[in-house]
Amino acid sequence: MGGRATVLACGLALVAGVIRAAETPTMPQGGIAAALSDAGSAGRDARRRAAEAVPLDRMPAAHRRLADQTLRSATLFRRLPTETVTCDAALLEFVLDKPEAMVDLWRALGISRLALDPAAAGQWRLADGYGTTGVVRLLHREKTDDGSLLVFHGRGGYTGPLAPKPLTGSCLVVVRHAAAEPDHLGRPRQTVQVDAFLDVDGLGLEIVTRTLQPLIIRSAAANLHEICLFVTQFSSAARRNPVGAERLAERMARTAPQDRRELARLAAGRRQSQSQPAAPAAASPDALQAELAARWLPASEGEQRRR
Repeated sequence: MGGRATVLACGLALVAGVIRAAETPTMPQGGIAAALSDAGSAGRDARRRAAEAVPLDRMPAAHRRLADQTLRSATLFRRLPTETVTCDAALLEFVLDKPEAMVDLWRALGISRLALDPAAAGQWRLADGYGTTGVVRLLHREKTDDGSLLVFHGRGGYTGPLAPKPLTGSCLVVVRHAAAEPDHLGRPRQTVQVDAFLDVDGLGLEIVTRTLQPLIIRSAAANLHEICLFVTQFSSAARRNPVGAERLAERMARTAPQDRRELARLAAGRRQSQSQPAAPAAASPDALQAELAARWLPASEGEQRRR
């Protein structure tokens, strides 16, 4: 997932680990049509409802002040189009709990330059390899009737060709996921909804809304769509080739061994008590790697890997 830097990066760790946990992928242009056909919402009423839905009263005092300050100062709000992921809820929960593991998988596949390193409990350092650095914090998490709600705060900066001078800013990202109806094959599905509040330091509302907003909207929608698509494809491939998924996970050099095993197990839809089958000769991590990486690699490199 490392084709080009996005204006969403505007220096702002805007969704690191969630909607921008990766750089905008190198993708077929038609691949994001569904995501971009619904641009989400950004009206005053939508913003007011989204802000009121942030559970400030259930946050620790320090986190509440940080979230409230960002809500009040944000120059841009966007509710992204709702996405659907075909996977078990447990896998999605794991990805949101440990986004650094998914980023490490992308690096193992050779499709991302992103670094997302734990700095403390619920806190990560971000560097996307294209000029964006920042710190992302999990301010709040709670269970809902059929899923979870998470509130992330990002603070970061961008230096690069997309901006005439270094940019800094902050964001508040609210992620909700819930169970959806199974697909036609009976596979479990989850919906993901993201509200993002963005404040760029030193830039007026007019510059943000006229210049950055269209690019941010398209980049954010594309990133969320592609990340959800990757989780779906990873889960599908792991269910067909669970041993290959385990062996691929062994290549995740930045992830603790127990987390590698857990990611592979959840992706394959296995329960903790299920016995592990003998490894078939065809369960190669190389085949699985080529399958998962193909969408996000240049065509020539993807073809070379398939050979």
